[in-house]
Amino acid sequence: MKFPESFLWGAASAAYQIEGSVDADGKGRSIWDDFVRRPGVINDGSTGDTACDGYRRYREDILLMARLGIQSYRFSVAWTRVFPEGRGRQNPAGLDYYSDVVDTLLAAGIEPCVTLYHWDLPAALEAEGGWRNRKTAEAFGAFAEAVAERFAGRVKLWVTVNEPQCAVGYGYGTGTNAPGLRLPDEELAVCYHNQLIAHGLAARAIRRFCPDAKIGLASTGKICCPADEADPENLAAAEKATFRISPSDWNSVHTWFLDGAVLGHYPEEAPDFLQKFRDSVPEGDWEIIRQPLDYVGLNIYHGQYVDRAGRQIPFYEGFPRTGTRWPIVPETMHYGPLFAWRRWGLPVFITENGVSCNDRIFLDGKVHDPGRIDFLTRYLRELGKAAADGAPLGGYYHWCFTDNFEWERGFRERFGLVYCDYRTQERIPKDSAYWYREVAASNGEIL
Repeated sequence: MKFPESFLWGAASAAYQIEGSVDADGKGRSIWDDFVRRPGVINDGSTGDTACDGYRRYREDILLMARLGIQSYRFSVAWTRVFPEGRGRQNPAGLDYYSDVVDTLLAAGIEPCVTLYHWDLPAALEAEGGWRNRKTAEAFGAFAEAVAERFAGRVKLWVTVNEPQCAVGYGYGTGTNAPGLRLPDEELAVCYHNQLIAHGLAARAIRRFCPDAKIGLASTGKICCPADEADPENLAAAEKATFRISPSDWNSVHTWFLDGAVLGHYPEEAPDFLQKFRDSVPEGDWEIIRQPLDYVGLNIYHGQYVDRAGRQIPFYEGFPRTGTRWPIVPETMHYGPLFAWRRWGLPVFITENGVSCNDRIFLDGKVHDPGRIDFLTRYLRELGKAAADGAPLGGYYHWCFTDNFEWERGFRERFGLVYCDYRTQERIPKDSAYWYREVAASNGEIL
């Protein structure tokens, strides 16, 4: 298996999922701080108030990353640690904290990759309409500017917005994530558009202070794989189906968001209500949104198989699934990056990939997770096929470094390379962490 010499082997996290200390040092409330307090919205009734205590334990976590051979760490900046109300008054302690995180990573020889928005919108901005309100995007631009100015010269890798399909689709569509709203599709389109405006303003700000930065955004969505890889017609059908937008899945595809960010327009093929929205967008918005980007980030966990007509093939009874009951479809790591490169013409980073397993501490005091090693081996081999097919790959970020608070699933899921005992906050590297260290050291050759 051959990966580019400059390929980065990393791990990822998100502020609300790991940090805890939700009101420490001047931090304001986010929509997640409020949402988790609604009865019944989190599967196990938990909150991120403590999570992995990462806010206080980041130095030891970074030292552990270094021992485990992590080459790059993707983490998010909590907006409300920098601007407690989302705009206006800046909190110096918040920027000081993240500045020290960056310095600690660099001292450990780990490349920081900063995500600006990983779902934790300031509650004060949600009270003004949240992503339904264009002023939220403008406030995000000011937040991005403050962070970029502070990190200038030290941070080279940036993600503006993470998974709008989830932040908008689940937060404002199904209501299963914060802020827990159920809006009609026409209003969801406005939320998506405002996140694109936010992305564009953030990219401008980063480029102003960090001219040598690599800027991208992290998208998630449908990836279709050919049931018969040897059949060219099946392959073409899978590629077309991956980007097809229908009324039932428009907010769970990469196309609507990435076409806007990279190509500077929404797709021509879309349901009627989206066509009306597309045609109403003023040209000046695209001047903001379409900023020069250096890569596309894909968060890939599962996918689907299709036939020669592009129709989804149902999974057979007993099909392999993860602890979250997601189907295991390794080929998504081959075709997802390949199709993305063909459509958007940019290098691809896998900004998230991983698996939840029923991990536990065994009698020998260790955490054995052969299922995760098998899962990652299968997926990473397929990623190597994408590289062999010519897709330019920049890196891979395992989700996640430690077990953490998994949004509406609470602490029921364990995605980490490192086991977190939430009673004591003890970190125990799983077998997969040591295996991943060898994969990174060999640049994937042992796969």
